[in-house]
Amino acid sequence: MAQGHAGRAEQSLYPLGADPLEIVNSFTVPASIGEAWDLFLDVDRIVVCMPGAELVEKLPNDAFLGKVSVKLGPIAMSFKGEARFVGVDEAARVVRLHAKGKELKGRGSAEATVTTRMREEEGGTSVEVTADLQLSGSVAQFGRGVIGDVSSKLVDQFAGCLAATLGGTEAERSLRWQQARLPCPDSS
Repeated sequence: MAQGHAGRAEQSLYPLGADPLEIVNSFTVPASIGEAWDLFLDVDRIVVCMPGAELVEKLPNDAFLGKVSVKLGPIAMSFKGEARFVGVDEAARVVRLHAKGKELKGRGSAEATVTTRMREEEGGTSVEVTADLQLSGSVAQFGRGVIGDVSSKLVDQFAGCLAATLGGTEAERSLRWQQARLPCPDSS
């Protein structure tokens, strides 16, 4: 898979079987691996960069409740559910998260295991995010192409936000936020 530019994601979509999808995205952030690692484990800070995501409540045992709103083609959907860190390997810089939720209007559900791998490279940190996704109900009727396109756009926004949060001076971060057309969060 080709490497993305800082804050620019590259995406591919592969079928795993009848229903599940494997969605692989990669991008580079302009920060040390330690800074990127710390951000990915800080739910309060990382959720700000996830388009359409909202942290509802932190739960015990590395779990949290959240809401995600997404537009698939002409249809806007909101999912509410629970996510939990199920594997954190600091030495290998791999984090695994399991999430499941139901669409608020009863149109289906989604469940995913998301694995994030990081490696340091010149000028930043390479991040690869693999999501094994299962959809059920009417949300499962959307084609792999639509889901892949939406995923690519969301990851581009996510990567841009991460770059704006992590890299450079305050002026450089502000410029990247303006380019990403996102409100710049407090980076502390």
